[in-house]
Amino acid sequence: MDQMSSGQTAGGAGFAPVVAADRGLWASMRLAFRFALREMRGGLRGFYIFLACIALGVAAIGGVGSASKALTGGLNEQGRQILGGDLSLSATAVPATDEQLAYLGQFGQIGQIGSLRAMARTDDASEQLLIDIKAVDGNYPMVGALETTNGHALAPGSVIVDPLLLERLGLAVGDPLVIGVRHFTIADSIADEPDALASGLAFGPRVIMSLEDLQTTDLLQPGVIVRWTTRIRMAGIPSLSQIDAVIAQIREKFPDAGWRIRSRANAAEGLARNIDRFAAFLVLVGLASLITGGVGIANAVRAFIAGRQTTIASYKCLGAPSWLIVGIYLMQILFIALIGIAIGVFFASLVPFILQAVVPDNLPVSSELFHPLQLGKAALFGLLAALLFSIRPLLRTRAIPATALFRDQIAPVKYRASKRDWAIVLALGAMLVALVLATAEVLYVAAAFLVGMVIVFALLRLVAFVIMKTAARLPRFRHVVPRLAIANLHRPGALTPSVALSLGLGLSLLVTLVLIDLNLQQQLTGNLQQKAPNFFFMNIQNSEVTQFESELEKLAPEGTHQRVPMLRGRLVSLKGIDARDFKAPDDAQWVLRGDRGITYSATLPENSTLVEGSWWPADYSGKNLVSFDAELARQMGLAIGDTIEVNVLGRTISAEIHNLRRVEWQSLAINFVMVFSPNTFAGAPHSHLATLSLDPLGKESAEETSRRESGIMKAIVQDFPAVTTIRVGDALNTVNDLVRQLAWGMRAASSLAIVASILVLAGALAAGQRERIYDAIILKTLGATRRKVLLAYSLEYCLLGVITAIFALLIGHVAAYLVLTNVMDMPFSWQPLVSALVVVLAMLLTILLGLVGTWSSLNRKPAQILRNG
Repeated sequence: MDQMSSGQTAGGAGFAPVVAADRGLWASMRLAFRFALREMRGGLRGFYIFLACIALGVAAIGGVGSASKALTGGLNEQGRQILGGDLSLSATAVPATDEQLAYLGQFGQIGQIGSLRAMARTDDASEQLLIDIKAVDGNYPMVGALETTNGHALAPGSVIVDPLLLERLGLAVGDPLVIGVRHFTIADSIADEPDALASGLAFGPRVIMSLEDLQTTDLLQPGVIVRWTTRIRMAGIPSLSQIDAVIAQIREKFPDAGWRIRSRANAAEGLARNIDRFAAFLVLVGLASLITGGVGIANAVRAFIAGRQTTIASYKCLGAPSWLIVGIYLMQILFIALIGIAIGVFFASLVPFILQAVVPDNLPVSSELFHPLQLGKAALFGLLAALLFSIRPLLRTRAIPATALFRDQIAPVKYRASKRDWAIVLALGAMLVALVLATAEVLYVAAAFLVGMVIVFALLRLVAFVIMKTAARLPRFRHVVPRLAIANLHRPGALTPSVALSLGLGLSLLVTLVLIDLNLQQQLTGNLQQKAPNFFFMNIQNSEVTQFESELEKLAPEGTHQRVPMLRGRLVSLKGIDARDFKAPDDAQWVLRGDRGITYSATLPENSTLVEGSWWPADYSGKNLVSFDAELARQMGLAIGDTIEVNVLGRTISAEIHNLRRVEWQSLAINFVMVFSPNTFAGAPHSHLATLSLDPLGKESAEETSRRESGIMKAIVQDFPAVTTIRVGDALNTVNDLVRQLAWGMRAASSLAIVASILVLAGALAAGQRERIYDAIILKTLGATRRKVLLAYSLEYCLLGVITAIFALLIGHVAAYLVLTNVMDMPFSWQPLVSALVVVLAMLLTILLGLVGTWSSLNRKPAQILRNG
């Protein structure tokens, strides 16, 4: 003690002039930097998990952001080719008139396209297939080139088809193909369609024919759903402001045309929007992994500081001020964090180059492959996370006296943060929250994510507290192994808080993602196919209704069918506000975009429940009334008595909301957002939509149902060639293929969660390694065998892993339930296999990683440790 006092006095005398001389901020920073460099001569040992956590989170956030910008940037760069011009004006059922075409012609070259779904069949009617027809004029394509496999061009009486059609129907180039009442010759197959992305999701292979040939198919009956598109290619490369000016002139000239107008700036608007939203989701997952890794960062810093306690105590004894000590180690942490950030940014910057090599040719990637803003955002996330999770262990060294630091490894001193310490932590947390909210695509989702993370953190800390209190209250076991394992759960310096937090965070995220993935697949491949009808029939003419229903009765006498009138319309205004200016939440925006299927009915439709108002009388003949989906009305602020306007067949029709109803969208039965009173469309040409369910009670085998579906489809296509027959199973398979591709993103996110969990768990166990070595040495000195020590530690890790996994399962299930039911509006089902696997995974991970460290501690020589301890 005397030696220490004299050393402190001498040291203080030697240290004080340095500090006194370097009073300026810059001089103080240089001094801290000089000491930090000296301490870092030992390398990065002990910081590999720290580096991995930072690099993983930064790479995930930066990589997803860069990939999103590369894809959306490619869509913007290739907007003219994707759209097929500078402007696109589309409407359902009504093509542009000669007057309109003459007016539009002044702005540039004009091209016309007609798109509809129909049925194609082989010449002998043995096979049939739903197709997506694109009928084009002689100017197609105005931008880019339609490339065919053999270089053949489109000729009168011929079609160019998707290679998938040839495969499914067993045809080849030169074979005949029947569409409607017309026989065509397959001229070639499509190698590259320049404007394919602008067409959206197709439920059948593409077939390209001329507009003149479409007129001869007998498909263009009154009420048939055809989307007519007029494209304009302006001279030169007009600016977006010039295009906007042309759009304004067109809308002023033809205010009631009912066109959906797009420019090359939003050529594939839906695809770009979905890319941004999916990227936003993956960024949040990456951020969750970074925050989960933050626990690993805190553990690594805590272990680093624990290894430097003697040095820190010596600094304090020699008179070093607290700010200098914090500065020395903060600079080291920042330097190591910057290394991790640089590694993450490097791998994130490679993602656009990888995308360019692997994405399909029809999905353009931006020519700008380096996205500094996205990489900078990821780096800032990494830096803030590193500071936030490192600062408390660093501030602890400032608050604890030197003598306590010398005793800390034997009798840990409880650290009580001052108001200033809390202010620093809260300021860093607020900066991280502000960055998340400022860069979020959907603000409320990001806010919910942050609230969820705070709740999960608090719950897991509570779980650790409950485990420790429960273990302390358990009766004393007679056998030494369980007694030692239970004691380790609640003793001072126990691993319980750090393991519960690190393992629990990763497992909670993993369970949430896996449950969402599995529920999505189950809903699409199982529940929906069981609930959905077997067939949808579109474009049934009024003159064919009776004959068509008789045919269905003959083909499926035990089946059930439903039929409703079908029109297409686009919302023009709501409550007197133009639909383009109407403020609706993101979840309801789809109602305002493009055309909607609409119908009329004298009675309440099936799969609907009236929740507000009353239904109109069957013989009602007053002002136009409409029934609106209740949930959408709530989201959009609509109420009974409000007025909406829809454009149908080129006419704007006004109607008053008379009632609200709940719609069962999950049934895949016939459902509409808007159902009008019958008098609204009296005399308007329209077709009918019908469904057929073959086995409502589910008694048939899948093979028998498939065989019957093929027979019905063949008969309907043969007898009603203009009717579009959609086999729901095929349509769901198309959607499933898309969902499976998206699921890879979910699985990559799940893998990220697993890696983050392993890293933070390893960090938590490594942080306690120093204490484990002392424990093992003391136990061996007191006569404990290696086997008993291993068994005790194994039981401790097993209990920690299993208990934490159970709570993580509860948290993950609640989170998945909230996402599926509130965000995706889908039912939730429990997955017992996932629960079992997570518990086993947690137990194995904890035992394996824990025993790796314990084994090394058992190999240390007691004499050396006790002499240096």
